[in-house]
Amino acid sequence: MPLPLKHTKVTTLLRRLDIAEWNRVHIAITAALGVGWLLDAFEVTIVNNVIGTFRNLWHLTNLQASWILSIWFVGIMAGAYGFGYLADRFGRRRLFLLTLLLYGVFTLLTAFAWDYVSLMVLRLLTAVGVGAEYAAINAAISEFIPARHRGKANATVMNFWSLGAILAALVTLYVLNELPSDVGWRAAFGFGAVIALCTGLLRRYIPESPRWLLARGNLEAAEAVVKNVEKGHFEDSDGATGLIKGNAKSSKHSSFWQQSRELVMCYPGRVALGSFLDFSEAAGYYGLFAFLALFILPAVAVAPSFVPWFYLIGNLGALVGGIAAAAMLDRIGRKITVPAFYTLAALGVLLLAAATGTGDWRWVLAAFTLANLFATGSWVSAYPTFSEIFPTHLRSTGIGLSVAVGRIGAFIAPLALTIVANAAGMLAALALLAVFWLIGVIAMIPWYFRGVEGMGMPLEAMMD
Repeated sequence: MPLPLKHTKVTTLLRRLDIAEWNRVHIAITAALGVGWLLDAFEVTIVNNVIGTFRNLWHLTNLQASWILSIWFVGIMAGAYGFGYLADRFGRRRLFLLTLLLYGVFTLLTAFAWDYVSLMVLRLLTAVGVGAEYAAINAAISEFIPARHRGKANATVMNFWSLGAILAALVTLYVLNELPSDVGWRAAFGFGAVIALCTGLLRRYIPESPRWLLARGNLEAAEAVVKNVEKGHFEDSDGATGLIKGNAKSSKHSSFWQQSRELVMCYPGRVALGSFLDFSEAAGYYGLFAFLALFILPAVAVAPSFVPWFYLIGNLGALVGGIAAAAMLDRIGRKITVPAFYTLAALGVLLLAAATGTGDWRWVLAAFTLANLFATGSWVSAYPTFSEIFPTHLRSTGIGLSVAVGRIGAFIAPLALTIVANAAGMLAALALLAVFWLIGVIAMIPWYFRGVEGMGMPLEAMMD
């Protein structure tokens, strides 16, 4: 029996999208969406560098200072999960424009924070915007990019994190150190707002996801977007903008809880994979940086003036790791790349433990750079892997739920490592950090044998 004409058109459009030649539209989408990760890294790194200034400026206790870091993860959790649902409900384009607006406005207002409470509120709201970026960006990049390029393109977006950390290190060196202490940190947050504004101008030219449009029954708008993507154009032949918004024709919408229930009931294995991978990398990555700052750098007597260079060099290693992961995803596949990097990240932590035992900061710097290389390769390969395994109508919600669970790991890892280090020493704490990375390895074992390999495979074929 022949397929209905509409179904045939949908299948044809999806195939055209998956076999399209790489062109400037794909490059622009990758760059414009990647800046979201750059902004997250920039914010996290800047705050790590100026937290001492806040402590002195407002006479904060250690607990109050630590909450400046922790409140960020609370906002990320709320933004990723809540706005993930909204991206499935109202579209990727509306959300990745709104999330950038939220980030830009609140990070600019953070530059004018007048006390500890105002800083905390504004940091929380800024983090909500960044967390929302996680879900909308990763869903959009997976749905736009041709199947044979999807892994490396998605990983390239993740690699903007390392660029943001490097940028923050440079700002620390040449802005914070040159300006008065009460001015430098304000200028740094203002700098983040300028980046957001420039990115918003570029994101205006990114169309709505054609897969989302098709899922909502808007065949005409999806066809217009696919046509423009194929031609590498941002405008239609009549000069009208090619950024089709596409209003949904379906009046039936699932609620937030209905979306979440469908995810958990119908795709429990996929939700578990995304959640465990993100928990593992978040606990491992943020635990590594927190433990480095709190215990390792003081133990090997790294001069405060050299700390920004320490992070700058370490993040150059991270960039190498991310590029390696991007290259491997579409060459040897997700099932090998992901567990390989998670395993190497655990070994990198043990190497860092050995370097710390020497008491020589140069060995620690070398080991940290290598550990950061493997750690970054881990999460850069993980995000494309679990972003593509959810159906289109649930993709952003699934990504958001995975990220929200992951931020729990980021929240508890520094505390757990501190408790273990105080009770049993630094080597025991670093062993625990290695265990965090091994959670990701264990999560990939059942997926390796029973899950689908996404390399070169259309998104729709992964739902069979």
